[in-house]
Amino acid sequence: MPNQQRVARSQELYRRAEALIPGRTQLISRRSSQFAHGHSPIYASRAKGARFIDADENEYIDWVNAVGAIILGHADAAVDGAVKAQIDRGSIYTLNSALEIELAELLNEVIPSAEMARYTKGGGEANAVAARIARGVTGRSLILFSGYHGWHDWYQSANYLVDPESGEFPFAGIEPIGVPEELAGTALPFVWGDLEGLRALLGAHEGRVAAIMMEPMRSELPPPGYLEGVRQLAREHGAVLIFDEVSCGFRPRIGGVQAYLGVRPDMTVLAKAMSNGYPMGAVVGSRAVMEPASRMFISSSYWSDNLGLVASLTTIRELERRHSAECFEAIGLSLIKRLNQALSDAGLAGACGGVFWNPSLQLELPDDSLRAVANTLFIQEMARRDIHCNMSFKATLAHSPEDIERTAQCAGEVFALIKGGLERGDLQSLLDSDLSQEPFRRLVR
Repeated sequence: MPNQQRVARSQELYRRAEALIPGRTQLISRRSSQFAHGHSPIYASRAKGARFIDADENEYIDWVNAVGAIILGHADAAVDGAVKAQIDRGSIYTLNSALEIELAELLNEVIPSAEMARYTKGGGEANAVAARIARGVTGRSLILFSGYHGWHDWYQSANYLVDPESGEFPFAGIEPIGVPEELAGTALPFVWGDLEGLRALLGAHEGRVAAIMMEPMRSELPPPGYLEGVRQLAREHGAVLIFDEVSCGFRPRIGGVQAYLGVRPDMTVLAKAMSNGYPMGAVVGSRAVMEPASRMFISSSYWSDNLGLVASLTTIRELERRHSAECFEAIGLSLIKRLNQALSDAGLAGACGGVFWNPSLQLELPDDSLRAVANTLFIQEMARRDIHCNMSFKATLAHSPEDIERTAQCAGEVFALIKGGLERGDLQSLLDSDLSQEPFRRLVR
């Protein structure tokens, strides 16, 4: 069956969404342009474990996993069972829930920087809460950042400036439409890995920096001593060090990257994988930084919703029970090994590498202008073989050796196809999709 017909229902729904939903999707990373439009599925009807069924009843091995929000596996029985039981007791109360205290105590146990906690329903607003607290506790306004920290005005105002490396918008492809221009200059980007550049930026704004907010890492380990150096600079300048662990937290260790690398921030932002797909976020930190938030107006009815709380409690306990760090390392290293073997067998130059919990694929091409074509062709052909992925892979504990083997087998076929197209000089002719588009550039590796 031609793939356009294979995903016909997805295509139909996407056309309907255009008239009803600005941008068609709620999350930019779920737009069809992020994959291989016309071949990749756009809508799912159900999911279980390491797989989902799309709107056209096709089954896929899932290596995207809700952009990292699924960590145990789709529809995990332990988490869903706890949530279903909680629904019968009430999803939200007129009064406070003791689950708020129970989760805070658990976070204090597993997150090195945690002594107190505030909750949200997602990562973007958790970052906004962290920014508010840092500004409130220091009495300063300026935030230096590296990484992706959400859609709120405090952060997107940086797009009135330029990226220090490229000279373009810090978040390429996103214009600051609707963000007050008066906020320009209140959040400044710095280059991940460049300690001297950060030192200079702090010196140029001496006494004005409330926080250094950063993704400590994403797909590769930081240079030796880098995070330790950032920690020291924050202390020297009286700035709050905030680790945004929305994407990286819980996979390398239950305590996050800070537990894995041994560098403790003042505050940590969590979301996504802490609740296995149920809406939940948290800001945790030292008592000295967090306690002053009791005098700041930070408030929302749904932040004490019981379902996110019980999902988080159950997810973290299941990660502990299932020895998640060892399992993710085994899954990730096995996937890296098998994909590199597939590249070698196909005779295609490139490598799968990076950290075991988020390995990525980099093809070596004779001309870098072919990269978008080759990457989209890989996504397109993997979709044809019932593998949903992009150029990086986010595993769950539900991924099996058979899933890895099937993924590597399909990848080997696609690598051979790409190699043939490169040798014949007709790579573009193999592509039946629009080129996959990065939603925005991230300022961290």
